[in-house]
Amino acid sequence: MHQDCIFCKIAAGEIPAKMIYEDDQVVAFLDINPVAPVHVLVIPKKHIANLMDTQPEDLALLGHAMLVIKQIASQLGLSDDGFRVVVNTKHNGGQTVPHLHWHVLGGRFMNWPPG
Repeated sequence: MHQDCIFCKIAAGEIPAKMIYEDDQVVAFLDINPVAPVHVLVIPKKHIANLMDTQPEDLALLGHAMLVIKQIASQLGLSDDGFRVVVNTKHNGGQTVPHLHWHVLGGRFMNWPPG
C-alpha cells in the first residue's frame, strides 16, 4: 500500500466507499462522480500506478480483474445491452488517480469516439 494513494486507502477500508464487490485481489465500488447511470471502479488491492507499470507477474491479477468485471456487469444488469470498460493511463490518457483502475460504464448508449 502506498500511504498517499486514495485507492489504496479505499481498498484497505481506511476511506469509506460504496463497495459492490471485494475479494483478496480486487475491490469494486461506485464512482463518486458518475458519468453514466452505472459507473463502477474496479481496482487491484496491489498498488500499481498505471497500466504501463504492470509486470509479467501481474498477469493472473489482470485476468482476474476482467472476470470480476464480467461478474459485476451481470450483477448490475449490464450484460444484455452492453457496457464499456475504460482504463485511463497517465496524464494524456486522462488518469487522475495514480492507481490502476477500470471504469465500468453502462446503463445508456456509449458514444464513439469517447472524447
